[in-house]
Amino acid sequence: MENQSPVSQPAVTLYSLMTCSHCKDAKKYLRDQGVDFRLIQMDMLVGEERNAAMRALRQLNPECSFPTIQVGDTVIVGFKPDQLRQALAL
Repeated sequence: MENQSPVSQPAVTLYSLMTCSHCKDAKKYLRDQGVDFRLIQMDMLVGEERNAAMRALRQLNPECSFPTIQVGDTVIVGFKPDQLRQALAL
């Protein structure tokens, strides 16, 4: 019998604003599901760090709306639990 290694989770990045209720919901959902994710709080960044994050966000979501969640090659704009569950294979 072969040993099967667990399927690795795709990289997850959450572009968020501190004051955004949908962003808070997305963070809570990811944490509740035990998902490791990189959190980028756009309104906490300054200078070139903020500019670089905005360029990256604009590539994923030209509208630059929040939350924007990247799961591997999949981009989800807004807090959409069904799409997140599917992208994360939960």
